Amino acid sequence: MKTIAFVLYPGLTPLDLIGPLQVLASLRHADPSFEATVVAESLDPVHSDIPLSLTAERTFDDVPAPYALVVPGGQAGTLRALTNERLLDYVRSAAARAEVTASVCTGSLILGAAGLLEGREATTHWSFLEALRAFGAMPVSRRWVDEGKILTAAGVAAGIDMALHLAARFTSEDVAKFLQFGIEYDPEPPFGGLDWSATPRELFTTMATASIREELSGAPELGARLAAHL
Repeated sequence: MKTIAFVLYPGLTPLDLIGPLQVLASLRHADPSFEATVVAESLDPVHSDIPLSLTAERTFDDVPAPYALVVPGGQAGTLRALTNERLLDYVRSAAARAEVTASVCTGSLILGAAGLLEGREATTHWSFLEALRAFGAMPVSRRWVDEGKILTAAGVAAGIDMALHLAARFTSEDVAKFLQFGIEYDPEPPFGGLDWSATPRELFTTMATASIREELSGAPELGARLAAHL
């Protein structure tokens, strides 16, 4: 059985988890050797960054060597996760044996904190893109970056794009297209695409700096490294 493990931790953004999980959990319909599961330190409910709690299906100890590992992102909760040694130890250990380790949005910061991005190209949510340099990564502004064993996706919805890319990589392009039809993924935002020249960077930088200061108050050196690249 090829187990794709999605990491659950307090304060993550549910869409970072649920979007790619919906895609990759459906792989079993095309290839029964695949399964998807959600793993966490315990099976206790975990709060997210919206009024919704989530519960993992298995613990880290239950799935020590997944075929693939996916680490979602978030905001304050992800910053706090950068100092969660139990979580980082699991990501390091699982990644060492996994065929693929992937992140969605700021989940790449967790990969960085686990030492997995050194010397690699990587992406994340645009507001934290340059902060990847704090972990020795080379930031690139793309929807997803495939570095072989390590994949990173940009903000939130890009996780679905990356999941479809992984579905094709694990099986075939035809299967990935079938899954895309299954979720009717054909984005047509009501206000059109984003105008990247109008990015509200100043506001996001102010908010991100304040969040780093608060959530990493117990790890001032790490906080300073991240803030220096915003």
